[in-house]
Amino acid sequence: MEALAVRLSGLDPYVDGALRIVAFYDTLMRRRVDLPALARASAGLAECVAGVGLRGTGRTIRVGPDGREAPGPAGPASGTVPVVLDEEEIGTVWLERAGPAGPLDEVLLDRLALAVAGAVERYGPARTTMADPALVELVIGAETDEAARARALRLLGFAVGPVVRVAAVRSPRLPLDQVGGAVCPGGPVKAARIGGVGVLLAPGLERDRFPAGVRAGLGAADRPDLAWREARTALRLTTAREPVLEHAELGALALLAEVPREVLRGNPDVAALVRLAGAPGDAEEDARGNGDGREAQAPREAQTPREALDTLNTLEAYCAAGSLRRAADALHLHHSSVARRVDLIGRALSVDLTTPTGLTRARMALAAWRLLGD
Repeated sequence: MEALAVRLSGLDPYVDGALRIVAFYDTLMRRRVDLPALARASAGLAECVAGVGLRGTGRTIRVGPDGREAPGPAGPASGTVPVVLDEEEIGTVWLERAGPAGPLDEVLLDRLALAVAGAVERYGPARTTMADPALVELVIGAETDEAARARALRLLGFAVGPVVRVAAVRSPRLPLDQVGGAVCPGGPVKAARIGGVGVLLAPGLERDRFPAGVRAGLGAADRPDLAWREARTALRLTTAREPVLEHAELGALALLAEVPREVLRGNPDVAALVRLAGAPGDAEEDARGNGDGREAQAPREAQTPREALDTLNTLEAYCAAGSLRRAADALHLHHSSVARRVDLIGRALSVDLTTPTGLTRARMALAAWRLLGD
């Protein structure tokens, strides 16, 4: 490294300075210095005020170039870099230079941020939300023995004894660590992505605090592996109207998750709903017949995506409300318009949706359709 630095310094003074900064922070990290020492060293190197701020603890350190705590409120930052640990932004480092940023300030701040992350992890322990997926998999794995599960929970920072709740989450926009912080603001919460689905572990999860746009299923079992299975089932049955579901609320609907997919797809009510939703290849299936003994129908033109969405929204609102007027209120439509839609949907499904039996069949078909689309 030293030989490379000497060779490159003859080519580019910037490279020489950058390499010296890298070596400077490598030395600090090998010596395992704490956060105040990192701030003092950085302020002395930059010859201006250096700051370190951590979100989880609210701790802020500002040191002047003389090595003393900087007086007064923080001035405008000439450069900032986030501190990232376990894929989570846990804080910020910055410089308060009176003039414009120096040519090597970005390199200095990058190395300072790495050193701060290492110090937090070493001396914390780190109060981060994102966790090692391998440890989380041990907690929720069906094949994990209880001793290994208990050890994984301890390593994740959970006390022995209290039940840890489990949630399965889909959050297309909001980072998983922010979802965890929202639903469990005052207690320990750990998150990881397993097989494309987010996992949240916490002693308590506040259902009403899940942010908009997030879908989540909450398990109810005391054992984390069983709770994870329940949470995934609940997640699969969430809708735009019910984005968060607890497994305990599903009742007999949860049994549908145990039915093989080919059996669900072969049910006449479910098959009719799949066709109504405009799934690819439905027109061809209508022409061939459904394999359930019913007469084949003539091919029909598939609904547009907007028409399919309106159809499903109407059916979901009607099934949830149980009456035309309440469904009309939910959809912000006149009840006669909803009545016409429901009548057309009932004919397409060959189900009388105005009877209790027909309404139950429609609810079951909707739940099965959601499971098939997962």
